[in-house]
Amino acid sequence: MSATPEPVELYGTEYKRDPYPLYAELRARGPVHRVRFPSGVCAWLVTGYEAAHQALTDPRLGKRHSRGNAAWRARASIMPEPQHSQLQVHLLHQDPPKHTAMRRLITEAFTPQRVERLRPRFQEMADALLDALPHPGRTGHTDLVDAFAARFPFQVLAEVIGLPGEFGDRFDRDWGKVVQPVGPEDPGRPAYEARLRGLQGYIADLVAHKRHERGEDLLSRLVTARDEGHLRPEELDSMIFQLLVAGQEPVTNQITTALVTLLRHPEQLAQLADRPELLPRAVEELLRYDSAFELTTWRFFAEDADLHGTRVPAGDSVIVSLCAADRDPRQFPDADTLDLDRSPNPHLAFGHGIHFCPGAALARVELQVALGTLLRRLPGLRMAVPESELPWIPAVLARGVDRLPVTYGPDGDQPAASRCPVAHVPDAAC
Repeated sequence: MSATPEPVELYGTEYKRDPYPLYAELRARGPVHRVRFPSGVCAWLVTGYEAAHQALTDPRLGKRHSRGNAAWRARASIMPEPQHSQLQVHLLHQDPPKHTAMRRLITEAFTPQRVERLRPRFQEMADALLDALPHPGRTGHTDLVDAFAARFPFQVLAEVIGLPGEFGDRFDRDWGKVVQPVGPEDPGRPAYEARLRGLQGYIADLVAHKRHERGEDLLSRLVTARDEGHLRPEELDSMIFQLLVAGQEPVTNQITTALVTLLRHPEQLAQLADRPELLPRAVEELLRYDSAFELTTWRFFAEDADLHGTRVPAGDSVIVSLCAADRDPRQFPDADTLDLDRSPNPHLAFGHGIHFCPGAALARVELQVALGTLLRRLPGLRMAVPESELPWIPAVLARGVDRLPVTYGPDGDQPAASRCPVAHVPDAAC
C-alpha cells in the first residue's frame, strides 16, 4: 500500500498571481492530487476537465458539512458558533432532496428571461457609475474596483432580489471577507468574527423588515417560505447570506479578472472595443480563461472510495479546480491562448450538475454590460501600475484583485500594442 503523498501547497503570492503553471504540472501528473490550504487543511484536488466534469456529477460525493471527518473539521470548519450553524446551511452545503427544495425557491428570480428584461436597468446603473468618474471620456485615472467593480454587482443584486434602499446603504462590503476565513490563532481572527456578527445582525434586521413590508420580490418570498414552514430559520438566514455574499463578490472578482486579462492582451481589448457584438462570446472565453470561481467548495465521500485511481478516505474533502479544468488542452485547443471567438466553449466556470450556479444567466449579463460599458466609455484603458503591484485577493477558492488602478483618455489613439504600459506577457505565461 503506497504512502499518502506529501501535499502540494495551494497558497502564496506567486500562486495567487498565476496558478496556471502549477495546474498544468498537476494535470500532467494525473487527475487527483493531495493539496494543503493556508489553514493547514488538506484536501484532494481534481484537475483535468474530464475528471472535473465527472466529479461534479458524482452521486457519491455529498456537500453537507456533517459528512466531513474529524481531521477536516479540526481545521476547515472554523467559522465560530453560532454563525457556523446559522449561516452555513445554504445551497452550497446541501444535498437532495433538501437542496432541490431550497433551490426551487430562488430560481425564478434568476431566469434568463427575467434577467434579459432587466438589462436596460443594469445599463443605467453602469452608466451612472461611470458618469461619476473623473473626466469620463477624457484623460483620467481611477481604481476600477472601488469605482465600479465593487459597486455595480451589488446594485444589480439589490435590484434582482428586492433589497430595500436603506439596507443597500447599510451594507458593508467588508462583510464579504467572511468567505476568507482565518484560523482561531490568526491575529486577524477578532476582525473576522466582528464581520460575522455584523453581517448576522444585518440579516436579522433585514428579515424583520421584510416580514412587516412584504412585496413580490425574492427576499419577501423567502421570508414567507420560512413563516409557512418550508425553511428553518437558519436555512433562511443562510440563503440570504449566500445571496448577499456569493451573489455579488464573485461577479466583482470576475470583472477584475476579465479586465486584467484584456489589459494583458491589448490587441484583443482593442478588437472587443471596436466590435461590441463579440461581447457574448468574449465573456464566455474570459470566464474560461481566468475564472473568479477558481475552486469549488468541499465535497465528501460517505465511505472510502476510488476517485480516478486514487483512494480517498471517507470524510476527506474533495475539491474541483475549475480553473485547471478550463485550461485542459485535451478539451480546449490552445487552452492557454485567449481566443475571444472560441466556439464551442463548454467551460465549467459556473460549475456543472445540480450545483451549477443558479445566478449564471445574471452573471453573464452583468459581465456583458460591465465590460461593454467600460470599453465604450473609457477609451485607451490601460493599467496605471506595473502588473506586479496588483494585489490578488488571498481567498482560498476565488480569484480577483482588490485594486485595479487604471488610466484612460487620449492615449486611446495610440496603436493598440502600446496601450498597456505593462510588457506583454506571452499567452502561455498568463
